[in-house]
Amino acid sequence: MLTKSLRVLALVCSTRPGALGPAVGEWLTETLATRAAELGVEVEPVALAYLNLPFLDEEQEPSSGVYQHEHTRRWSELVAAADGFIVVTPEYNYGMPATLKNALDYLSREWAWKPIGFVSYGNTSAGTRSVQHAKQVVTALRLVPLGATVAIRIGDAVQDGRLRPDAARDRAAAGLLDELVRVAHALRPMRERAQARPGPLPGSYARTLTADDASQVLVLQRCCWVEEAIVNDLFAIPALHESPEQVREWLADWHTTGLWLDGRLLGMVRTRRDGADWHVGRLAVVPDLRGRGLGRWLLRAAEAGAASGCRRAVLFTGAKSLRNIDLYESEGYRTVGSANPDGTICLTKELPAAQR
Repeated sequence: MLTKSLRVLALVCSTRPGALGPAVGEWLTETLATRAAELGVEVEPVALAYLNLPFLDEEQEPSSGVYQHEHTRRWSELVAAADGFIVVTPEYNYGMPATLKNALDYLSREWAWKPIGFVSYGNTSAGTRSVQHAKQVVTALRLVPLGATVAIRIGDAVQDGRLRPDAARDRAAAGLLDELVRVAHALRPMRERAQARPGPLPGSYARTLTADDASQVLVLQRCCWVEEAIVNDLFAIPALHESPEQVREWLADWHTTGLWLDGRLLGMVRTRRDGADWHVGRLAVVPDLRGRGLGRWLLRAAEAGAASGCRRAVLFTGAKSLRNIDLYESEGYRTVGSANPDGTICLTKELPAAQR
């Protein structure tokens, strides 16, 4: 199944001139390049030194999301767009550097439900005490720290300011990225739910579907339209035969709302304007949850999103799909004309004047 690509920030924390951090960050991104390409992950190095964040200087609490300063807004956009983080950190006096703590404290919601891994370096403990310190902080921000880490003992690993080649360390870095990717995908529903509108079932949420959702849409269509094909004795139904590429194409042309719960696509409906008509189509609900009002909720959501100037909603269904027709008629739709040559009928509904 196709999955959405991930963006991972590799945060190099040390700002001390001549620090080892940039060399460790360079090793990390170079080492992970091949594995990241295989996983469909973009690993973007970010040096806190170049962000030039002063000590936290916002008047409002970070949880408010109200930022006065441009440096905060830039940092917020960068973190919000990421799906996970790898922190490259030294250990200073049994703890993480103040630069990392300050960067974490600037933001709140932008961190939530994203995995964070650590590559540490130091002398006696290889930086592991810095990681333990940081884990206490990141969990308060609802970041999810990984079990996999990379710990580098400077005396054994560094020569002339660069890291010596080490196959075991390279494998550990790849393992860290693998774990981060798995956790990032698992946490995606939590991130999406925090940003989407609530759905009709407890814990469900609705969001706009994109081309990245094509595989889930394909599965939903095939499990829903088989029954329609049987009822109407008509198997030339596009939804049953579309390829992933064709689904991605129409997802780009239609506005499609998906209803989700715990990473599962429960239902969908698509809409688009055609003159004064608001076309509604591909209304689908997973078979095991039918009869719980999800289709009606999606239909009403589709109508509520009608573009300004549209006078009526228009939809098509199989002429023998009596359950569908009952739903539409109960919502105020009326059949127009007789059955079409393809075995479908057209139903329309006048939209409220306030929506026109």
